[in-house]
Amino acid sequence: MSEFLLVFRRDYKTKEIQPSPEKLQEHLAHWQVFFTSIKDKVAKPIQRFDPLGKIVTGGTSTADGPYAEVTQSIGGLVIINAADYDEAAAIAQTCPVLELGGTVEIRQAV
Repeated sequence: MSEFLLVFRRDYKTKEIQPSPEKLQEHLAHWQVFFTSIKDKVAKPIQRFDPLGKIVTGGTSTADGPYAEVTQSIGGLVIINAADYDEAAAIAQTCPVLELGGTVEIRQAV
C-alpha cells in the first residue's frame, strides 16, 4: 500500500453556481457517506481548509488567494492508503465534490 493525497477543489466564488442552502445540506450529507465509506483507507486525519487563503510570491508580496486566473480553490484534503493510482482514482470518482463541478487531484507520496 502507498499513501495518496486527494485534494478536493471547487469553485467557491462564482455566486451563480453555488448550491442553495437545501442543496448544500444534501451535499454535506453525501460527504459524510463518502468519508464513512473510505474510513478504512484514511492514512491521516481528514482536514478541511478555508477556500480563500493567501498567495505569497517573491519578496514581501501577499495577495488573497487562490490565483486570480483560477476559479477553483482547495476545500479540503485527505491522505489515503491505496494499492496504486487506479485504486486511488476509483475512490476519488466517488467524491461528492464532483457533484458540484469540482475536481479531485491525486498525488502519490514518494
